[in-house]
Amino acid sequence: MPRTDAPASTPEAPVPPATPDAPPRPGHPAPDGPGLSELLDFAHRTAADPDTLALLPLDPAERTWIALEGPGGSEAWIIGWPPGAETGWHDHGGSRGAFVTATGRLAEQSIAVELPTEGWRTLELVDGVDRERDLPAGRGRAFGPRHVHQVVNASQEEHAVSVHVYHPPLPLLRRYSRHGRVLRLELVEGPEEWAP
Repeated sequence: MPRTDAPASTPEAPVPPATPDAPPRPGHPAPDGPGLSELLDFAHRTAADPDTLALLPLDPAERTWIALEGPGGSEAWIIGWPPGAETGWHDHGGSRGAFVTATGRLAEQSIAVELPTEGWRTLELVDGVDRERDLPAGRGRAFGPRHVHQVVNASQEEHAVSVHVYHPPLPLLRRYSRHGRVLRLELVEGPEEWAP
């Protein structure tokens, strides 16, 4: 666990590895909305729907997105990723979610440790907590409320498109910088920063 009594500019105690978010039990929705399997299923179905994907305008230089209504009061987004686009390190403000690559190929780098969502500014991570997933078209993943990751379109030529869904709807995003094993909270964004 991180220390919360140290000054914000001082790296904290190492964070030990933890078990990644447990997958939902089949047939058991989360008590407060759709479970991870339902969110992932929605993302897969939407990513396979060419009529819905065609609603997204693509920009050769900037990420683009459109909002959709997700299952059970969740929010969903279709996101276009021009070559080289990335999110930077972030979390989802305590929401759980899922995403699926619809076209192209994305890579996800994540931290396989449950981080506290509040009460810290700098953490020093222990070795062995980094994970990387290659997500070609048709592949995706679900994640719990304390997931920290970044998503990248590493292609220099090909646009990628993905579908993302979150429950509850994103209350905020925390953005982090990462230098080696040190993760630092840099910015907190509210929905007004990304809503159309």
